[in-house]
Amino acid sequence: MLAGIGIVLVTATACGQRPDSVSPGAAAPAPPTSVSPSPALPVRPGSSQTPPVGSTVVPATQVDSSKLPADYPREVFVTADGKALYFRAEEGGCGRATAEVQQETAQQIVINLRETQSTVQGQMCTMDIRYPLVSVPLSDPLGQRKVLLVSLKQNR
Repeated sequence: MLAGIGIVLVTATACGQRPDSVSPGAAAPAPPTSVSPSPALPVRPGSSQTPPVGSTVVPATQVDSSKLPADYPREVFVTADGKALYFRAEEGGCGRATAEVQQETAQQIVINLRETQSTVQGQMCTMDIRYPLVSVPLSDPLGQRKVLLVSLKQNR
């Protein structure tokens, strides 16, 4: 029994010893730090982050984004000829973002911003969020029509 207590004491005191390379009162060295810039809006490889040259931002007063989640991007661009809209969409992991015109009238254009999630069994998906630029063609130039954005999610 005395031998067992001795082993416990030796083990306990060995764990509390300082290594020889640290002198008493010396502070432990700080881990190295580096700051690397990260992109503000990560996107899917092969997709563009900027709308075509000559595009302009659609005024916020012309965009109804009330059907989007609170943290969803609200960037809408129109091409110089007014015949195409570009949107900053949101996708993550195995999801893919697309946009489609649901309805186009003389007063408004309803756009479905859709994220399609993969349902493949055993597929590994990253835990990231990307903000690709997606677009839709219009039948007529945007003009003063309102743009209503709707967020949809579906499985594929």
